[in-house]
Amino acid sequence: MGRTPFSSCSFILCLACLSTTLAQNSPQVTIYYQPGHTPGASQTTVAAADYTGAAAYNPTVLQPPDLPNPMPSLQFGIQLVNGGTPGTSIPQPGAFMGFSIEMSVANQVLGKNSSYIQVPFLNLMSNIVKRAGAVHVRVGGNTQEFAEMVDSLPNGRILQKELNNTSNPTQTPPLDYTPDLLYMMRNISDFLNVRWYLGIPFNDTNWRLQIAERGQEILGEYLIGLQTGNEPDLYVRHGHRNEGWGPNDFLSEMQSLVSAMQTSASNGSPYASTYQKLLIGPNVNTGDWTPEMVWDTGFVDTLNDNLAFLSVEHYPADNCAAQFNTGGQIVDPQAEFPYYLQHSAGQGLVAPYLNSTAYAQSKGKKLLMFETNTASCGGFAGISDSFGAALWGLDYGLQMAHSNFSGALFHIGGQNVFYNPFTPPPTNQSTFRQWTIGPIYYSAIVMAEALGAKGDARVLDLNVNDGNTYTPAYAIYENDNPVRVALFNYMNDPSGASNYIASIAIGGGNTGQSPSTPSSVKVKYLAAGSVSQKGNFTWAGQTWGDHFASDGRPMGEESVQTVNCDTGNNVCQVQVPAPGFALVFLSEDALSESENGGDDVKTFATSAVTRSINTATVDPQVLATSNGHKAGELKDRLGSTSKGSTGGVGERKVGKAWMMAVVLGIFGGLMMV
Repeated sequence: MGRTPFSSCSFILCLACLSTTLAQNSPQVTIYYQPGHTPGASQTTVAAADYTGAAAYNPTVLQPPDLPNPMPSLQFGIQLVNGGTPGTSIPQPGAFMGFSIEMSVANQVLGKNSSYIQVPFLNLMSNIVKRAGAVHVRVGGNTQEFAEMVDSLPNGRILQKELNNTSNPTQTPPLDYTPDLLYMMRNISDFLNVRWYLGIPFNDTNWRLQIAERGQEILGEYLIGLQTGNEPDLYVRHGHRNEGWGPNDFLSEMQSLVSAMQTSASNGSPYASTYQKLLIGPNVNTGDWTPEMVWDTGFVDTLNDNLAFLSVEHYPADNCAAQFNTGGQIVDPQAEFPYYLQHSAGQGLVAPYLNSTAYAQSKGKKLLMFETNTASCGGFAGISDSFGAALWGLDYGLQMAHSNFSGALFHIGGQNVFYNPFTPPPTNQSTFRQWTIGPIYYSAIVMAEALGAKGDARVLDLNVNDGNTYTPAYAIYENDNPVRVALFNYMNDPSGASNYIASIAIGGGNTGQSPSTPSSVKVKYLAAGSVSQKGNFTWAGQTWGDHFASDGRPMGEESVQTVNCDTGNNVCQVQVPAPGFALVFLSEDALSESENGGDDVKTFATSAVTRSINTATVDPQVLATSNGHKAGELKDRLGSTSKGSTGGVGERKVGKAWMMAVVLGIFGGLMMV
């Protein structure tokens, strides 16, 4: 993957990049280098993948599975009660489903640097913030483990990969990055309520704390967690630790890390006392260890004051043999497809963690699914990029919420993966192509609307239709009363003969209330012509298009259906197409909260162009009235980020109109040069 192009239209913000070097004096230091990697080795780059061969745009379309035999009932009842229902989850936020961006591609997804932010990314996040109030994004992954902060890189880059020296099945390169990566993230958060997770490198016990130190300094309240160790249960298998290294050794290294942070605080760091309380662990992949093996070491009790979250990572399958020639058995996506098209898939994924979600609550901690997607090593062609994956991701997310996880991050790689929620075009095509929005992004949008922005959503798997795996349903409660119902139909039948009708009734419960079924409900549909369809899915009639078609804003008119209820029998009959998903809003307030419960944010266009085709435009009058017209007022100045200067990063205030002008008039979200 090549580096992102330089924009002749980009406006260079004066962001001074300060370097903080923390020397830790430890009598015993262990450095784990990637196999074949030595410090100071030469670094190279390669050209961007041709989109016709890149996994992100693979044209493979699979055959939909046959209809189940026997068929499930196509009409069944759902009885909901007011005043509390046993089995509902802990309160869940609308921002439950977030994103994990592999650190090595952050300069493709987020932006070229702090002065050139990807506008489609802003739009995509804005869509979710509008519904959920916030969105949580991790920048990390395998590439965080060997990442080193440097003062600067050639040609103003913020990231540079050593592609000659890779390891792991995913061929992870060592990575250098500059503080401007963090400034770029902070600038994004100044536009939208994006909260960030970062990761501390875990290959060197002379701990490199720069990402924690500078991250806390630059991101401030927007930094909500620091991952410590990415899949440590796979370290031995991948050659990153010696044979026999286990959970107790991991705990010892975690204690060493905390000790280094405490030393940094005692040596005068103004940030260490804060970031040492933001740690996230153990991040096991449940490969060679189970979470219980870590809990049994006393991990949580020992590190209690330092752990902001507990976390695991998990993928349901892997495609490593086909993607990276590992020598293992190659998986046939067509044979795997039916697995992803049933409710039992999400239930099976969550089942091994039910003990851990209960354990986390007993310790007063939240458990995160810190990295997941359809399959590791990039997912499967025809599955990960199909409408079926949108249904699977949404069902899996709701199942995690029901099972008392407190958040989940769906991973984003580069051009060489099938499962991306969203993918910028290859850099050599960014002048004439837009972004590709994958099915998991639709899952995230719908998940945000299903949970709403209040932070009091309790999720219940209803086990309807005699527990049939092809027709699952969830209820979402607020203040112990049902507000939304989520209905799935995994069957594939374009004839319409396999559409089903759910008859929803509300009332009763332990409050003695009489039935309170409304006179009508509102319904939004997530739809496509087939479970194997690629692109052009619709959510409430709107779409993010096909390959290379999106600037992050939904296209088309929103369509919200009104279903009149049978008030005589106190029942609302909602039809769900095969395939499809319906989100039923049981009141106007529930609909309003889902659509507008978050911040009053806007989407963004771009005018940074040097080509006359495929460009977006901005009304000149908008720029004329917003471009720095209050720059003389102190409260609207862009503060310096240099330490000791007026308006340092911790105190800087940027006029909203000024910042909007920068996005609209400067940032090249379509990367046109």
